[in-house]
This record gives sequence, structure tokens and C-alpha cells, in this order.
Amino acid sequence: MLFSAWFLNNLQHYIGTKLSKNTGFSITSAERYSLALFELSEENNLLSSIEDQASSMLDLINENNDFYNLIKDPTIKQENLSKVINKIVESNKFDALFKNFLNFLIQKRRFFFIESILKSFVETCSRKRGELKAELKSAKKLSNDEIIKITEVLTKNFKSKIKLNYKYDKSLIGGLVVQVGSTMVDASIKNKLQQIENRMIEA
Repeated sequence: MLFSAWFLNNLQHYIGTKLSKNTGFSITSAERYSLALFELSEENNLLSSIEDQASSMLDLINENNDFYNLIKDPTIKQENLSKVINKIVESNKFDALFKNFLNFLIQKRRFFFIESILKSFVETCSRKRGELKAELKSAKKLSNDEIIKITEVLTKNFKSKIKLNYKYDKSLIGGLVVQVGSTMVDASIKNKLQQIENRMIEA
């Protein structure tokens, strides 16, 4: 896939030329790629839509085992991976900038790390808004009222706006699993969440 000079020049500027020559990869590298996507999205007034598209891609990675295995397959040819990604882009009507970024990662043999890069990007978006990102999983499907209540409890205890990503996970033995950033909720918050969980069991 051919990229415009504008796209390549700007992406290389934000990432740094040394990174593209480096054969290794690290969390720092993921953050630099994600920051490049953030800067380009913000510069083109596409930050909100690109964040939604990145979240959609992360949902697909987490929920579709076949897709997850595909992107983690070191033997897959670049052209075959590009075809799959471009079909996803077209069916979801993703922006051209996001499409170019995904294909750029494929060409640079970095798509294996797409999950880390997009997670870092979404976290950067939340952080820039003064939000904390929280992950919530439950063994039983929660109602909107229950999710709102949990968000309120977390907001009060962490004294920050909370962006809650909720997933129903039937593989859990039971209860709630809550993580805010890299922090698991402490005992005092768990006690408050336990009250919500008890109501779930009684329902």
C-alpha cells in the first residue's frame, strides 16, 4: 500500500526515525506509536472518531478468537493481513487516517503489537481529558443502572472522572472484577461494590 508523503512525514516525525529502524519493541515503543496516532488525530480534528474506531478494533481483538489468532500468527503474509484489515476498515467505515495507520503497522511488521498500541492510545485520550480508565467484568450481565452506580462509586473513591469499559464475562466463577488503570480496587471500594453484587445475586 502506498502512503501519501504527508502521512509518512508526519508519522515519522511523531514516532521518531530511530524507532522505525529498531528491530525490537517495548512498552515505550507502543506508547510512541500511540502518541503519534494521537497527535495526527488531534491535528486533523479526528480524535473522537479515531478513539471510537480504536475501541472497536480492541473489542474485535478481545471478542473474536479467530481474529486474535490471525494477528498473532507470525507466519501470515503481509498482503493477506492487509486484505483482512482493509475489509474490517470498509465494513466499519473507519477513517482513512486510521486505515493508513493500521496498514503502516503491517508494513513495518508491528501489527503483532496492535493491541498494546491501541490500548495506549485510548488511555492517552482518557488521560488528556482528565479521566481514569476502568475495566469492569461481571459473571452476570449488569443493567445500565448497576453500571452507572459502579461508575459513581469509583468516581467518588478515585476523585476523578471514570471512563468505564464494561464486559460481561460468563467464564468468571462469580462476582465482579474491577481495575482502574493499573490498580485493582481496594478493600473499602470492594465492600461498596459487594452491596451491588449481592443485589445481582438476589435478583
